[in-house]
Amino acid sequence: MAQNGLKPSISTLGIISLGAGGVIGSSWIYTNSQFFHQYGAGGEIFGLLAASVLAILVSLSFAELSTVYPKAGGEVVYGYEAFGKKGGMFAGWALLGSYLSALAFYVTASSMLLSQIIPKIATGPTYSFAGVKVHYTELILGVLITLFIFAINYRGANLTSNVQIVLFILLVVIGVVLVVVGFSHGKPSNFWPAFYDHQAKTPEIFRFILPAMTFLTGWESIGVMAEEVKTPARKIGRTVVIAIMIASAYYLLVLLASAWIHPWQSTATMEMGTIDAFKAEGFPILGTAAFVISFLGLGTSFLALFSAAPRLIYSLAEQKILPSYFANVHPKYGTPSRAIVMTLVLVLSLGWLGKGALTYFLDIGGFLMALAWGINAFNLLAIRKKYPDLKGGFRNKHLSLPVIGGVIAILIALSTIIPGTSVSLVWPYEYVILGIWVIIGLISYVAGKKK
Repeated sequence: MAQNGLKPSISTLGIISLGAGGVIGSSWIYTNSQFFHQYGAGGEIFGLLAASVLAILVSLSFAELSTVYPKAGGEVVYGYEAFGKKGGMFAGWALLGSYLSALAFYVTASSMLLSQIIPKIATGPTYSFAGVKVHYTELILGVLITLFIFAINYRGANLTSNVQIVLFILLVVIGVVLVVVGFSHGKPSNFWPAFYDHQAKTPEIFRFILPAMTFLTGWESIGVMAEEVKTPARKIGRTVVIAIMIASAYYLLVLLASAWIHPWQSTATMEMGTIDAFKAEGFPILGTAAFVISFLGLGTSFLALFSAAPRLIYSLAEQKILPSYFANVHPKYGTPSRAIVMTLVLVLSLGWLGKGALTYFLDIGGFLMALAWGINAFNLLAIRKKYPDLKGGFRNKHLSLPVIGGVIAILIALSTIIPGTSVSLVWPYEYVILGIWVIIGLISYVAGKKK
């Protein structure tokens, strides 16, 4: 039974669609031209495979804890139960920062996609950030799309999940068609050898793991929204693992199909990756279908993360880490309405930065997500130690797998904040942005502690 008025209105299919659809974003379908050029097809695809294995290992800790604590906020609750208010704050703030980074990216990405169809969108008056021009028409359009996503979320989790189901089913159908045609009309020699002659294979694979982790963000929303799921708590854990497995397989198969049907070295010189690869092989309709995937993926990710972020704010407020004002539930829709409005404010306050900040959003989001993933393995260890007899419907027989995943995630996060490594954050901008987020979190924690 939901607490504090949150309505359990999401079906099993709805929560799987939110989890898996939240992972499958938009940019991956066309940025593979850039990534093929930078890392080789093997670097991107095998790097994504490695990140997928890591995500599945990490998901095991979320799966167990989501059945034990099926409450709004997910990792906030797990951290609080494991380490008290500090744990809830640390875990929740990392995950919230990652989600807000992705959402800010979508504000600009949505208008960028539409400008590919309607070039006039990217014309007229501009302003600049980080040396990159942003057209006011692009910004306005991105804001309108964000407001539409906000309106769906504000009116209830049931409406959000139903819209997500439709978008996700369309996403899967188009993806299956691309995979079938790609493998049936392509050939292995288009993909292999999968690296340029001058590339060292293992380093390229490792370098792509961080951006791949950003691509794989979103399945955690199942635990974050568990309180509003009609599925029995004992089954929620399975849906967590199923969601990330579906999303990972989708990414890998579609990207491999694009490298199978057209020589990847040629795709690396194109502007729109998979979209152009299918068009070059005489499948213009499928090229357009791949473009549709980018829109659908944008919609599913936008909806899922815009649903999850307010639940994190709501949970932080329930634990008195953020002002209790944000723990309010709408009397009619049963949603954390004030937290949803706050999410809108935060997303738009970052989204205006535009295309010049896209790399910042992806890098910082990847670091915070790696941190959040790693923290949860230690949440599980602490809770198992404190409450050895506490069991849900999903229980890891051995903790070695989720712990290995958590430790690797922490190591990846640490490698990004050490200057001078191949995956370091961009100095000084990304360090400054990250520092500001940490300071805001510390102020919130101290203020909550005094209360």
